[in-house]
Amino acid sequence: MNPFKFILLGLMLFSLELFAQSKTTKTEHVVLVTLDGLRWQELFRGADSLLVDDTGMVEKSGSLLDDFWHADPLVRRTKLFPFVWGTLAQQGQVYGNRSFGAKVDTQNKLWFSYPGYNELLTGSADDAHIRSNDKVNNPNKTFLEHLNELPAYRNQVLAVGGWDVFPFIINETRSGIPVNSGFVPAKGNSLSESEKLLNRLQEEIRGPWGSVRLDPFTHHYALEALKNRKPRILYLAYGETDDWAHDGEYDEYLRSAKQTDAYLKEIWETLQADPFYQGKTTMLITVDHGRGTSKESWKSHGADVPGAGQVWLMAIGPDTPALGEIKQEGQWHSAMLPRTIFRLLGLEYPEAKAAQALPWVLGEKGN
Repeated sequence: MNPFKFILLGLMLFSLELFAQSKTTKTEHVVLVTLDGLRWQELFRGADSLLVDDTGMVEKSGSLLDDFWHADPLVRRTKLFPFVWGTLAQQGQVYGNRSFGAKVDTQNKLWFSYPGYNELLTGSADDAHIRSNDKVNNPNKTFLEHLNELPAYRNQVLAVGGWDVFPFIINETRSGIPVNSGFVPAKGNSLSESEKLLNRLQEEIRGPWGSVRLDPFTHHYALEALKNRKPRILYLAYGETDDWAHDGEYDEYLRSAKQTDAYLKEIWETLQADPFYQGKTTMLITVDHGRGTSKESWKSHGADVPGAGQVWLMAIGPDTPALGEIKQEGQWHSAMLPRTIFRLLGLEYPEAKAAQALPWVLGEKGN
């Protein structure tokens, strides 16, 4: 072996040993999940009375009121998100109920998807360069890319999403991170039978949108990856809620939200049943942007839609105390996630301009 390479290898191993000795957190793996365009209003209050009792919608959906309505908003939200309020809020932390002054906002002022994803994946807004949803490679490095550059995480970072712009947001070409999104099939020489079936069905069941596949495909591709490939870092991005909202289909928006709650439950239970992940994995959940609040503006978001920068976030894992729903006044941002993730892994985030970490998620004092 080249002496220089031998010395370099020795230094790397020594650094990893020091890291293992100095690490105080239990988290070794992270699953970050996003639910595109899901409003904080539904998360914390359940079905919206302005929208759920629309006559035409009830005629179309029949049981919509039976499935989602109750006079008590705490009951409504549990009907819509049984896993979030029955498990995650009992064992983790939920931020963003503005009724208590617990505010979570985007730092970017554009309030649509690419700027939102750039912010929550990099740790800072970039309104100067990220100003559209065009398929342009992100000039900024995401926390996924920073991790993939480290020997301990190289080739153990994976992204699965519904929207076909994610390869550009994550800059798959530069970062080398595999991104399964849009209508991309699972690839490789050792696909499971489930992945082969998903590939076939994805070609046969296209869904109503040309750039976003239905969430069941995204979910089950991610689930198969967890079971068979064991990534240390997984980014999972569901997309249906935003697209049903743009279409003005409140019934489908609600049903997709409840289905995603069931998906979160399945992901979490899969992690807890696998010795590779059990007791060593933190799951963080957030959203790229909010939406309007009226019968018309709820369909939309963007800089001209009041409230579209209002978001939320959740965390559950071995280092995160069970504080439940945060009912204390405070201001948090989705940009705080990358530094938080690095701190959970015992690392310092290399981007100086990135937002601070979420101290309560780390079990520290502060807000």
